[in-house]
Amino acid sequence: MELRQARYFLALAEECHFGRAAARLHVAQPALSQQIKQLERELGIALFHRSTRRVELTEAGRHLTDYARTLVTEAARAHAHMAELATGRAGRVSIGFIGTATYDVLPRVARTIRAELPHIGLELHGELLTPLLAEGLVTGAYDLAVFRAGTPHEGVDITPLRTEPLVAVLPSHHPLAVERQISLAALASEAFVIHPARPRSAMHEQVLEACARAGFRPSPLIEVGETATLVVLVAAGHGVALVPESVLSLRLDGVTYVPLSEPETVDLVLGRRARRNTPAIQEVAAVVERCVHSRGETRSRPGLS
Repeated sequence: MELRQARYFLALAEECHFGRAAARLHVAQPALSQQIKQLERELGIALFHRSTRRVELTEAGRHLTDYARTLVTEAARAHAHMAELATGRAGRVSIGFIGTATYDVLPRVARTIRAELPHIGLELHGELLTPLLAEGLVTGAYDLAVFRAGTPHEGVDITPLRTEPLVAVLPSHHPLAVERQISLAALASEAFVIHPARPRSAMHEQVLEACARAGFRPSPLIEVGETATLVVLVAAGHGVALVPESVLSLRLDGVTYVPLSEPETVDLVLGRRARRNTPAIQEVAAVVERCVHSRGETRSRPGLS
């Protein structure tokens, strides 16, 4: 049974009149009659009792009604779903986030997509490092990735999201934790808890370069992969750290965030493959950009320490 035959059959089954059914379908009555006869030949059974006065369903016709209605309904659902896919309103999108973006960007994106694009399925991957995210874009493991700006990657398009200052993370009992801001040089004698060296983390070199501009190279270095673990180690007194200001959204006891008197900043970007981007990916990318920008507009500096 073809979809057109199912529609014709249902119209006649509901109207029980060839003329009214044909008018409802916007077809000529002979064309409707021909389609019904062809359907009956294909099924090998009469679907309607016909007389000069009335048309009514046979028992077989009554049984066929549910099947025909299901066929028409599913076809309509498929058409609507394809339209949603074509306009980015449905699909599945995989997004990876570096550790700092895991705490403030990821929750906002997840909430917004659920509210505005409920038919898009999200695969969210947090606490990842920039090189792994860039590689995942190239291999197709991720459709989108939020990470730190750095070396360009072939086949990956980059959209700047925000520039944010680095802040010092100190144990709450540290003598400098009471200051409104500190010079980075004041931490020259401290052990630094830091993300691992390349090729694993973009932040490693950025922190060392900031310290070099302040006139020192930190030693010893305690390397950890996750930002949350980094902050926990600072709280435990293993050293100090430099992190992007967005880490303030990771509220942990035992640490104090103190602004630097020198303007040291890091850039957050959104990466996507240069090709093979579906409408759904573009829709989600737009939501990521909007979430980051709106967060930047509402973030306030008070309460750092």
